[in-house]
Amino acid sequence: MTPGSRTATPSPARHPSARPSPATPTACAGRAGQNAVSLTPTLRVTGRKVRFWVLAGAGALLVAIVATLLAGGTSAGKPPLAADSAAQTGGRALVEVLRGQGVSVTVADTLAEARAAAARAEDPTVFFFDEGGLLTAGQLAAVAGLAPRTVVAGPDFLMLQTLAPEVGFGGAAGKDAAPAGCTVPAAVKAGTLSPGGHTPTFPAGSAGLSGCFPSGTGAFSVVERVAAGPTLTLVADDSLFNNDRIALAGNAALALNLLGAGDEVVWYLPTIADVEQTGPPSLGELTPGWVTPTLVLLVFVSVAAMIWRGRRFGPLVAENLPVTVRASETMEGRARLYARSSARLRALDALRVGAVQRLAGQVGLSRLATLDDVILAVTRVTDRPAGEVRAVLVDSVPATDPELVALSDRLQELERATGRATTPPPSPPPGRMDS
Repeated sequence: MTPGSRTATPSPARHPSARPSPATPTACAGRAGQNAVSLTPTLRVTGRKVRFWVLAGAGALLVAIVATLLAGGTSAGKPPLAADSAAQTGGRALVEVLRGQGVSVTVADTLAEARAAAARAEDPTVFFFDEGGLLTAGQLAAVAGLAPRTVVAGPDFLMLQTLAPEVGFGGAAGKDAAPAGCTVPAAVKAGTLSPGGHTPTFPAGSAGLSGCFPSGTGAFSVVERVAAGPTLTLVADDSLFNNDRIALAGNAALALNLLGAGDEVVWYLPTIADVEQTGPPSLGELTPGWVTPTLVLLVFVSVAAMIWRGRRFGPLVAENLPVTVRASETMEGRARLYARSSARLRALDALRVGAVQRLAGQVGLSRLATLDDVILAVTRVTDRPAGEVRAVLVDSVPATDPELVALSDRLQELERATGRATTPPPSPPPGRMDS
């Protein structure tokens, strides 16, 4: 059914005097407009929807924080021979024994901390282990001069070249435990060491150097420089001091006698903070100091603006689209929708609204005239019963598509009859006279 193919194009505006039927969609649309509510979700509704995810995220964050704290309290991830590490490679067992014997142990993570701790102590001993080789030659020389006694565990090539140039690498130690074989008091009290590990070597007759626990020709497990100045002890195998091997053979006696000779031990394991900065300056160094506060202020301003302008504005407002649609397209589209949903009365109302407006203009009434005025005027000019005109314009309700087509034909015929009745007869051509 296509109402547009029968009569004039239906107008989207309704005449104020036309009274729609109680069942017409126009009345329904009016009631819907009065009871319109906003579909924008409120803050409370949104909060209820995302509450589960917020709680889940907070729970996951709490678990992560607790796990991080617990992991930080254990020995996982700590470097070898760390003073507070209870792992097999840690040095906590030796540190606790030293403290039990009345020796104060100060942990230093940087050269500056080690220098400050050694300066505060009356008779300090520096225990030094640089597994990653982070210090330069100048820093290594500074470490050797911090205290009267320095014990170096696991020295590498740079340490040997800087601290004891005569000493080199002698290979691996033998599988059998060797006696001290020297006059160093700590080595003599230890008796023997657990076999294994690397050994340094130095030429025979080197002045000021004493080798202990020999392994092969000119190779020793411990080398001590006894010349004038601070005492330097090189222990090639750093594992002798860790928790796993400290109790083997005479390892504990050697460590306690080397480190317990004074009243305080500076336990220094270099960290990345000791690495000297090289290369061009970073972006942060080149950035002026006012940039960071400005960026922080911009972030706060942006958040405040989003909260201010992102609030709920109330119910939605209908607004005409800035486009132009031809009346024929609108008519055909609405006709298809009416036909698809069997909205016969809605389609007929559209036709009647347009017909009433055109009839009012034909009989000389204004746009403010009521529907009854239009019916009376049409009745007078067409000499038709008022009931028939009212039935065509208002009362008749089609039940089927043929009835709808018939009513549209009657509307069209009523408009034509009114037009003929209100149109004056054409005047005769000029210059012609009737006889």
